[in-house]
Amino acid sequence: MFPQDSAHLTSCTLKTMGNSPAGRISVGRISDGRVGVGVLGCGHVGSAFLDLLAQQQSEIAERTGLFLAVQQVAVRSVSRDREVPLDDGVLTTDAMSVVNDPATDVVVELIGGIEPARELVMSALRQHKPVITANKELLATYGAELYAAAEDAGVDLLFEAAVGGGIPVVRLLRASLVAEPILRVMGIVNGTTNYILSQMTERGVSYHDALADAQSLGFAERDPSADVEGFDAAAKASIIATITFGAWVGAGSVYREGISGITAADIADARQLGYAIKLLAVAERVGEVDNKPELAVRVHPAMVPVDHPLASVRDSFNAMFVEGMAVGDLMFYGRGAGGRPTASAVLGDLVDAANNLRRDTFSSLGVLSEAGVSCIDDLESEYYINMEVTDRPGVLAAVAGVFGSHRVSIRSMEQAGLGDQARLVFITHRASERDVQATLGDLRELDAVRSVPAFLRVVG
Repeated sequence: MFPQDSAHLTSCTLKTMGNSPAGRISVGRISDGRVGVGVLGCGHVGSAFLDLLAQQQSEIAERTGLFLAVQQVAVRSVSRDREVPLDDGVLTTDAMSVVNDPATDVVVELIGGIEPARELVMSALRQHKPVITANKELLATYGAELYAAAEDAGVDLLFEAAVGGGIPVVRLLRASLVAEPILRVMGIVNGTTNYILSQMTERGVSYHDALADAQSLGFAERDPSADVEGFDAAAKASIIATITFGAWVGAGSVYREGISGITAADIADARQLGYAIKLLAVAERVGEVDNKPELAVRVHPAMVPVDHPLASVRDSFNAMFVEGMAVGDLMFYGRGAGGRPTASAVLGDLVDAANNLRRDTFSSLGVLSEAGVSCIDDLESEYYINMEVTDRPGVLAAVAGVFGSHRVSIRSMEQAGLGDQARLVFITHRASERDVQATLGDLRELDAVRSVPAFLRVVG
């Protein structure tokens, strides 16, 4: 699903120490609360996780009676210098040996990508070993079979870090709100794109300048397509929809658009009209067909009213907005990426899994139902449309006629002259995506219309 290949173990930035016990992650076997932990991968998140575990190991033991002991850490190379203290012999290049080790009670998968992560996770589950993962791509692609394998084995498959980094939204949706009739979950789940749009809004810079700034600060990869084209957010939307509505929604069912087409003019229009542009992941229940839930799951840039809580989420932060029938509106905000916040979520899951292992229980997702995922053409929304036209008599009437012929009602219109050209900006009343797309097609056929450069959904 993702453009880049992330299936291989990444090199870690840890430093292997000698045998001094001070500040070191201790190694041991299960006995009287000792839980053997096997870690797969130690890149940015893996090294942060091991560092955080080293800091918190004693306090976790005091508070829970659990001693989380790292048995082995799978890396691509054991010869590199590493800065988090580990005992000699803990590192290995054989990831499957970590899974198969009888002393490994819980597996923490931080490799990323599909393979070999899928094979390793499945092997662990079949051996009745709980798995903690931050791998959104794996869950969005093969989640159905992994969830079923965990259910059959009666062990945990926990993945708080896969969505929202350090924000505990997964635990909220799969546990705290499991009985809540949720109508919609929508949020900003990609920090890179939110940083870019924030810079365009606050500094008035172009998309390309904002992207270059994000890359220079390490917020965006050299190849940013997974973020800016919405692949990362779509994977997270898949996971959100599945755990919210108890029905499997694969990444291939998620409608996806990115932000690379957003211009400074669109940002300026949004501000003038009282909106902010955000890349949103949306999962909502829109009906029921044959006693099965009908869901709409999508990722796209949208105009959000400035008084909506999501409009004020800036820089690389994430936020999730939950709308429930009984509980009303809830919002969760925080660091959605980065080594430390993500490591915090991984460690929290590890403590939960270890507790459940001690009690011989697990956190079940239950049996996932079948669900229909509606086509984007069936969406109903308000829309922002701007176009450049030849400024001559009769043009506005012709444009309005096209809107009317497709039953798309105009709520507001702004016009700015540009010599012999004019720029028209429309906000529609609620209309179907199918009708709006037909409108756009006919508008582009008008002789007076030079271009229709922007079309955005308006979310209220």
